[in-house]
Amino acid sequence: MEMPKGKKMNDFHRRLMEEIPRLRRYARALTRNATKADDLVQDTLSRALQKQDLWQPGTDLRAWLFTIMHNQNVNQVRRDIRDKGQVELEASSQGLVATTDPTASRQLHELELALGKLPEDQRQVILLVGLEGMSYEQAAAILKVPVGTIRSRLSRGRDALRQLMSMDDRRSTRVGEHHLQPTPLVA
Repeated sequence: MEMPKGKKMNDFHRRLMEEIPRLRRYARALTRNATKADDLVQDTLSRALQKQDLWQPGTDLRAWLFTIMHNQNVNQVRRDIRDKGQVELEASSQGLVATTDPTASRQLHELELALGKLPEDQRQVILLVGLEGMSYEQAAAILKVPVGTIRSRLSRGRDALRQLMSMDDRRSTRVGEHHLQPTPLVA
C-alpha cells in the first residue's frame, strides 16, 4: 500500500498498514482460498480508507477492521450464493504457517480441513478468538452477536474440532501412522 507522492503518512494509515498481516491471516483462514483472501483484504482496506472518518481515534482499529472484513465476507458469500447458487471451495487447501516439522505441517493441514467442516459461525469465532487472540467481547462486537453466543459457538466449535481431529487420529492410527497430539486451538 503506497502513499501518494508528497503526502505524509498519518497515524491512521500507519496503523492500518500494521494490521495488514493480521487481516491477511484471518482472511486466508476464513476463506480457505488465497485469491479470495487477497480480494477480501483489498476490499477491507479500500472500505476502511473510504470510511476512515467513521473510525474514532482511541478505539480499537483492529476490531473495526475485522468488523469491516466480516461484513465484506458476508456480502461476498451472499453474492456468490446468489450468482452461482453455491460457494466454491478450494480443492486443495494451503498451509497456515510454514514449518520444517513434517508432523506439525500434517497436523496444521488436518486442523485446516477440520475447520473447513465446521459451520461458518463456529469457524469465525474459533478464528477470531483462537487464531487472532481476540477477547470474547471483541469477537461479539465484530460478529454483532451477544458475548454468550460467542461462548456457546466457541464451545460447540471446539467440541466439534476435537471430535473431527480424534476421528482423523483413529483413521490415521488404523493405517499405521503416528497418533496426533491435540492442538492449542481445540484445548
